[in-house]
Parts: sequence; C-alpha cells; structure tokens
Amino acid sequence: MAGPAVTLTFDNGPEPEVTPGVLDVLRQRGLLATFFVLGHKLAGNRALAERAHAEGHWIGNHTWSHAQPLGQLPDDPATAEAEIGRTQALIGDLSHPDRLFRPVGGGGVLGPHLLSGAALDHLARERFTCVTWSAVPGDFRDPGGWPETALAQCRGPDPVLLVLHDLPNGAMRQLDRFLGRLADAEARFVQDFPERCVPMRRGVARATMDAYVTRGTA
Repeated sequence: MAGPAVTLTFDNGPEPEVTPGVLDVLRQRGLLATFFVLGHKLAGNRALAERAHAEGHWIGNHTWSHAQPLGQLPDDPATAEAEIGRTQALIGDLSHPDRLFRPVGGGGVLGPHLLSGAALDHLARERFTCVTWSAVPGDFRDPGGWPETALAQCRGPDPVLLVLHDLPNGAMRQLDRFLGRLADAEARFVQDFPERCVPMRRGVARATMDAYVTRGTA
C-alpha cells in the first residue's frame, strides 16, 4: 500500500551556504517543493530564489524579518505592509499566482499568535493564499535528530505538509538520505498543499480565521 502524500516546504532562506545544496538534492531526485523566503534574506540573495523558480519550485512569502509571529506585533496596517507587503514586492515576478504566504509560527505551533487583525486584512485585500503546516520535525533546533522525527510525522495516512529549513546549521546535510528513506517507505511526493493546511485561498477564508488571529495587539 502506498504511503501518504508528502508536500515539501523550506522556510527561512535563501541561504547561500545551504539553499544551492537543497536545490541540487531536489533536482537529482526530481522533486518539487515550495520555498517560503524571508524578505531581508531575499534582498541579498534573489538569484537563489530565481534559480528555485526556474527549476519549478514555488516561491512564497514568510515575512520580512521573522522577528516574531505577526499576532505578537502591533496590530496596524503599517506593520502588515512592512512584513508582508514589502517582502511580496521583492518577490515580484517570482511569485506563485496564488500569492503564497506562510505566517511565522514561533516553533511550529498553530494558534491565534500567527496573525494580527491588520495582517489578516492585508492578506484578504491583496488576495493571498495562507499556508500553514501539519509536520514540523524541528530541524532548526535538532540538526542531528530531525529525520527520525520527520519520518514518524510522515507516516500518514493523511497528506502531510512538511516544514524544513534551509538554514546553515548542518541539518540539510541529511536531506538526501531522509528523502531516500521516505521514498523507500512509498511516500508520494506532491507539490500541492493539503486542503486542511490552506485556511485562506486567494483572499477568501474557507471558514473563520479566528483560530489564527489576535486582534488589537498594542
């Protein structure tokens, strides 16, 4: 019996010491992923995002600074524009048609800290697609042990949206072997996102967004 569908995503790049190697592995294995980039890193490394885009990967917005989840920042249009709008402007023609946005989770936890009211308004007005996650194995804090955690999280049977990070901590040295183990477990690699991880598509919420929003942060 085939394993679950696994969607690969990479957050917090692009990183010149890491992202090229990640792209090499994906190309060698014939896999497509989504890179949710940080604006302040993209500003100096746009060529890496251009390469990813040219090789068929999707480019998404993961805020400018990644300083804090947006629900913990001032709930005002200026902050939303500085974190989301400024990054999207830099992504420019590399953007997916759905204008993909992933909120900062602060460790992979889902909750009302993800968005402010102003951020939600910005996403709706600018017709963004908000993408969350279902598996965060913690490669950013456990560069040696994350593959075992990830394999356990990818057992299914439901589709899995996996969050990895192209960060310079050594974790991605294990990417190729990890993907091989997933393939051996008959995982099916897809680029589309599971519906349960897309609470807003092109500015329209599938249901209430209250579970992801903190309103009125001072």
